[in-house]
Amino acid sequence: MEAVLWVVLAVVLAIAEAFTATILVVFFAAGALAAAGAAALGADLLVQVIVFAIVSGVSVAALRPVILRHARPALETGERPFGIEAIEGSRGTVIDEVTGDRGMVKIDGELWQARSVDDRETFAPGERVRVVRLRGATLMVWHDDLPNV
Repeated sequence: MEAVLWVVLAVVLAIAEAFTATILVVFFAAGALAAAGAAALGADLLVQVIVFAIVSGVSVAALRPVILRHARPALETGERPFGIEAIEGSRGTVIDEVTGDRGMVKIDGELWQARSVDDRETFAPGERVRVVRLRGATLMVWHDDLPNV
């Protein structure tokens, strides 16, 4: 019965991790699974709690720094950005007028939804713009008067 409770706790903690950005709670879920294993093998409650604490602590101390190091953006680590990170700083051509509410930009043959960084600024079709940042799947653009990156 105790093993089932530990498994339920592990599932709850794993679900809770989905609602946080800390990459921390999942290690306590791993500790709960280890404690469930100890309970299934017949260990008493004190041993289960010790197994939970040790596995949780060791995984936080050993694995979290490695995961966080690999999860940092390429620009922060000094590596060359790729994929969606590489779009910031790119230049594009306005296809459909870009305002603060709507617009379309073409970058390297791909069409992207775009919005002006400044709601009062508009960009006409054919005008060159530069991607300042990415918000979801929408490009936030500004005049292409920034220096080359």
